[in-house]
Amino acid sequence: MSLTAEKVKELKLTCADAREKTVEIIISGGGGHIGGDLSETDVLVNLYDYMKHDPKNPKWEGRDYFVLSKGHSAEALYAVLFQQGYLAQAELDQFGKLGALLGGHPTKKVNGVEANTGSLGHGMGLATGMALALKMDGKDNRVFVMTGDGELAEGSNWEAAMSAAKFGLTNLTWIVDRNCLQISGSTEDVMPLESLAAKAKAFGFHVIEIDGHDHNEIREALESRTEGKPTCIIAKTTKGKGMAPAENQAGWHHKTPTAEQFEAMKADLEKYRKEL
Repeated sequence: MSLTAEKVKELKLTCADAREKTVEIIISGGGGHIGGDLSETDVLVNLYDYMKHDPKNPKWEGRDYFVLSKGHSAEALYAVLFQQGYLAQAELDQFGKLGALLGGHPTKKVNGVEANTGSLGHGMGLATGMALALKMDGKDNRVFVMTGDGELAEGSNWEAAMSAAKFGLTNLTWIVDRNCLQISGSTEDVMPLESLAAKAKAFGFHVIEIDGHDHNEIREALESRTEGKPTCIIAKTTKGKGMAPAENQAGWHHKTPTAEQFEAMKADLEKYRKEL
């Protein structure tokens, strides 16, 4: 189902706010994985707008589940959880400080976080187990998991993918943040993935390739399911999306912007908001 123009505008404004909040968190905490944070933002905002969940009752049994396997990109998740009402500004202000609730990787101590992640390659297995358990219990909750593309060099992802297909986990959706860059450069130079869609299909997934910054394409993909098969959404994104110096730059995998760079980004976002 296509989104209305008004809904798309709402989502674009929410994403702009989330990007600004993400960079604010990173600067306040003295560092963060800004490139992957900004590439995943549009998908995360849409996901939390689409999923069944309740910030007032984070453990509600009817909720859908989300696992951020690329846990190093936690700052964007915190920004979205803040927007949804799971976190307070005071908690964001303490990000990265000794004893703070929020660290560089998400943990289950944080409301709205389903699994401790960040050790790459673990999230797919966790999400597959969740989806299998829900299926065995006859529940219709859905499970979403997001991996990075560089993360897919970890073989445990593919072991989980085989299991997801074997058990026909229609309730599992695997989202790949396909920004084509990792800490040491292009994914295709470090460990080639293409054809990623063909690989996912060969492992038994219903595969959808989308523009990971197009809200209609994201929403349609999140809604899509094929009976008897798990779904894989390959979201083609831009690393560092929304901060001009960071876009498509591997060197911005983990970096703290200067005050001047942040001010320039805020000016660009404000212009963007006014043009919507």
